Amino acid sequence: MYGYAGKMLDVDLTSGKIKELPVGEGLARDYLGGLGFNARLLYEEIPSGADPLGPENVLVFCAGALVGTNVPTASRTEASALSPATNLFGTANSGNFWGGELKFAGFDGVIIRGRAEQPVYLFISDGEAKILPAGHLWGKTTHETDDLLRAETHAEAKTAVIGPAGERRVRFAALMNDRDRAAGRAGVGAVFGAKNLKGIAVRGEGEVALADPAAFKAANAAYRGRFKEKTRDNPPPLRLHGTAITVVGTQSHGVFPTRNFREGQFEGWEAIYGETLTRKYLVRPKACFSCPIACGRVTRIPEGPYRGEGEGPEYETVYALGSNCGVGDLAALTKANYLCNELGLDTISMGGAIACAMELFERGLLTEAETGMALRWGDGAALVELTRRTGLREGFGDLLAEGSLRLAARCGAPELAMVAKGLDFAGYDPRGEQGMGLAYATSPIGGSHMRGDPAYFELLGVPVAADPHSWEDKPPLIAKWQDVFCVIDAAGLCVFFSVRYLVEPDLMIRPVGITELLNGATGAGYTPEEVERIGERIFNAERLYILAAGFGRKDDTLPPRILKEPMPSGPAKGLVCRLEEMLGPYYRVRGWSAEGVPTREKLASLGLL
Repeated sequence: MYGYAGKMLDVDLTSGKIKELPVGEGLARDYLGGLGFNARLLYEEIPSGADPLGPENVLVFCAGALVGTNVPTASRTEASALSPATNLFGTANSGNFWGGELKFAGFDGVIIRGRAEQPVYLFISDGEAKILPAGHLWGKTTHETDDLLRAETHAEAKTAVIGPAGERRVRFAALMNDRDRAAGRAGVGAVFGAKNLKGIAVRGEGEVALADPAAFKAANAAYRGRFKEKTRDNPPPLRLHGTAITVVGTQSHGVFPTRNFREGQFEGWEAIYGETLTRKYLVRPKACFSCPIACGRVTRIPEGPYRGEGEGPEYETVYALGSNCGVGDLAALTKANYLCNELGLDTISMGGAIACAMELFERGLLTEAETGMALRWGDGAALVELTRRTGLREGFGDLLAEGSLRLAARCGAPELAMVAKGLDFAGYDPRGEQGMGLAYATSPIGGSHMRGDPAYFELLGVPVAADPHSWEDKPPLIAKWQDVFCVIDAAGLCVFFSVRYLVEPDLMIRPVGITELLNGATGAGYTPEEVERIGERIFNAERLYILAAGFGRKDDTLPPRILKEPMPSGPAKGLVCRLEEMLGPYYRVRGWSAEGVPTREKLASLGLL
């Protein structure tokens, strides 16, 4: 097969057996890789009613179709399983070097099933795989584990590991690859911990074979050339100041979530945004495999109580641990970010849990006797300590480790958890960004902005601007963007490059550049319409998965705060999310019933019957 390694590893941790599975031509053509492979395989593999933390859960870890080539930003890998955070389809996407290394080692993905009796790790090297003991690694941070695995396997190995949070089955534990890049959402790290799997180290010396090297090289050079030309005189803002520069856009539009989404603007925003991070703590930008953007931040806090170094924080962390908790202390939130990386925690859900706890405390629904400390908006020291306690499940951290929804429900106020389908929102308030509200509500995994991110056209004007306050026009746009983002994830690309350079510059984006690159790599001969249909197929496969788990229209919703409490101030003042007006038209655009169920005709057209 061109563009693919052509096989996957199937690892049964209960029996200790490893086998190779061929990647069929049909699977590759219809689902591409990455998210596509995962969605199809998990729909077939996980039995109804499975326990996310039980041995019957299956985790699939697949590289995108273009990963391992030198397409700009083609580094993304998808880790998917039944989510301990939401009890539905859970998936997390991460970049850096691990995915490319897996394909160089001869595999497109890894299926992990069962549970080892004792802690283990997996070592994959040039077509071979071994399950090795990891008792000596249990309890180690992600950084310590990365160091030890590379010392034991290969100095150039790439690792994907969990920290103490995953071992303790924190429901939003992250899987960290190459030290500080996170497959953060949906608790995939907790699935590793439940399986007694500390991590996977990979080393490969192979390469990805291309169907038409000349055509691929020409297309790749053209798209990379467009980037160079556009950024020749003005370096990308993401390289200069990282994703935290996004604060400028969300603050100015009044959608920068503040104090558990009670407000949309934060009075301390300038103290925590990208330019301040650059000026105070940046050591250097950092790029993933084959990435010309380099949005990653290597940072250092040189002195004071939060002294330390690592990577980040990203925009979502600045929102979640900063404005959403009322914290304007950049050093404190950066230190909490370092702890999340080292303990293996999703920063978005960590911040969501702390912000929810702060509001519960303010309302008298949590007491100091329960929390062990006063929980007050803006307390940076409490933020850092609560992050540490959560990763170790110490004291009140044991309750925070269950996530914001379970915590709020325990206190009798589930409506104070800012979640969709149990997953904490990303850093955009849907009252001032109507498309984002529809995207959160209909996302197969819950409150993720990365399943068709409308912030591009609602806030940034990329590729074309749309009014963030309008709702009538959003159903067809959100459906189209969700499908194309499925393609981006299945191809293993980063949205930062893809949405600007690999799609048509129109609101109804078409993956023309992605199609050209896929054809050069795989020889599949796709049309853009066929590639769009792949995205739609993936999205509908995910929908079937969550419908089988008992989720439906009743779950395509948002908290009362978003639907009924008007934004109190700022550019979005007086607005609520008009979700109900959007949901019916969205279902019709999708070819689903009024209850959000794909029709037989739709499934037949996608080959899903």
